[in-house]
Amino acid sequence: MHKHRQMIAMAACLAALFLVLWLLAIPLAALPDPIGPAAEQFALGAQTTVELTLWSGSAGLVLGVLAGVGKLAAFRPVRGICTFYVWIMRGTPLLTQILFVYLALPVIVPSLKLTEFWSAVIALSLNVGAYNAEVIRSGVQNVPRGQVQAAQSLGLAPLQTFFGVVLPQAMRFALPPLANNVVALLKDSSLAYAIGVVELNMIAQRVQADSFQPVPVFATVAVIYLLLTTAFTQFSAALESRMRVARA
Repeated sequence: MHKHRQMIAMAACLAALFLVLWLLAIPLAALPDPIGPAAEQFALGAQTTVELTLWSGSAGLVLGVLAGVGKLAAFRPVRGICTFYVWIMRGTPLLTQILFVYLALPVIVPSLKLTEFWSAVIALSLNVGAYNAEVIRSGVQNVPRGQVQAAQSLGLAPLQTFFGVVLPQAMRFALPPLANNVVALLKDSSLAYAIGVVELNMIAQRVQADSFQPVPVFATVAVIYLLLTTAFTQFSAALESRMRVARA
């Protein structure tokens, strides 16, 4: 019964997120100027923000697993590369990384043609991947050594032990901070406006420039971000609870 409740909670969070995205223009259209006339723009900006978050969050999770495991590798060059990647991405501002990918990377690789959206996705993925790497590394190190020894005593190969025993348990330890990273990524995606991505912040800048009414514009954007972050947070909490139940 408890498992069913958790699944219902997860489905409700996803449904709430989609309602925010696809029906957002309806309540906004009822608001006075300058929000009402720009309701469709705000809705499209919110959709772009969520798309940035989902693409970057998915790629960042893969990068985080690879880099986190790589930092624990016995092979020193792999460990060094992963450590250097995490050091660079965590030690430089995200805005600088976005501008580097958009402006400098095409100069370094002339054949590379990236739109503003995909430049932002790459930069955000690399950034959140570095933070996820530390979370994954910590999660792997928190798995009791006895679990590995038990798997080895059963004759499991090293890869079977890692992917079948260590990584699933590490992900349970890592889930709460990984969820926090996704929520932070949702807010950090606002920096994509600096290279022309038409997300919420860019819409706010345009509407404010046309109306000269910053208070209602940025208050509306803040409420939209609160709705989105709440939906993501509630979904991650339901997923975490679901995994605790499955573990029990």
